[in-house]
Amino acid sequence: MHTSDLDIDQLKSMIEEKIQHTYLNKYIKNPVIDEKKLFALYTVFNNADMSTFGKEQYIITIMLVQIALDTHEQVPATNQEQQDEGERVAKQLTVLAGDYYSGLYYLILSEMQAFEMIHILASAIKEINEYKMQLYYNETLSLQRYIHDLKKIESLLIQHAAAYVNESRLNPLIEDWLITINLMQRKKHNSKEFALQLRNRLNHLENDSDNLIWTELENIIQKNTNRIEEAVTRVPKRHAMFRNHIQKSLKEVADYRASIAEEG
Repeated sequence: MHTSDLDIDQLKSMIEEKIQHTYLNKYIKNPVIDEKKLFALYTVFNNADMSTFGKEQYIITIMLVQIALDTHEQVPATNQEQQDEGERVAKQLTVLAGDYYSGLYYLILSEMQAFEMIHILASAIKEINEYKMQLYYNETLSLQRYIHDLKKIESLLIQHAAAYVNESRLNPLIEDWLITINLMQRKKHNSKEFALQLRNRLNHLENDSDNLIWTELENIIQKNTNRIEEAVTRVPKRHAMFRNHIQKSLKEVADYRASIAEEG
C-alpha cells in the first residue's frame, strides 16, 4: 500500500486554483469549498492503494463536481419578466459557471484516462438529481423523507468514491455526520428561511408553528448524533484523524445546542 502524502490545506489550495476564472469571479460569488466533504474525501482516499497524485486528482475532481452541483443550486428561481438586466446576466453566468466546473472535472479525468471514475461520478450525479427532483417537486413528503433525501444529496458523491476504494464501511457514519452538521448550520444561520422552505414543500407542515418544526428536527438531530457517537467508536485506527475530527465537531454541535437551550 502506498504511503499517503495528502495534505488538506494543499488540496484546498489546488481546488481554489482550478476554479479561478477572472471573468466569472467578476460577476458572481466565488464558489464555496465544502470543507466537511473535502475532509471526508481526504479520509476515504488517504489509505487507498494508489499514487499520491492519483488520490489528489480524484479528490479534486469530485470536489469540482460538488462545486458544480452547488453552483447550479444558486441559480435564482425567477422568470424573465421579474429580472432586470443585472439579475439576468448573473443567472446566466451562474449556470455557465456550474457547467464550467463540471467540464473541468471531466477534462481532468479524461486526461488521466480514468474512465471508470467518470462513469462512477456520472452515476452519482444522476442519483443526486433524482433525489433533488423528489425533494423539490413531491409535495407529499414527510419531514423524515425530506431529511432522508437531503441526506442522500449531501453524501452520494462521497459514498460512490468510498465504494471505489473499498471504504464503504465509512459511508453510514459520513452520511449521518454530513446531514447532522448541515441541519445544524441551516438552523443556526437561516432558521426562518429553512422553516419557510419546509412549510412550502411539505403540505402537512403548512399550519404548524416553527417551534413544532424545530422540535421534530431536534429529535432527528439527536437520533443522528447518538448513531454517530456509537459509530465513531468503531472507526479503524488508520482513520484516527477522521474520528477525532468528528468528535470535535460533535462537541461544537453540543455546545451550540446547549447555548440555544439556555436562551430558550
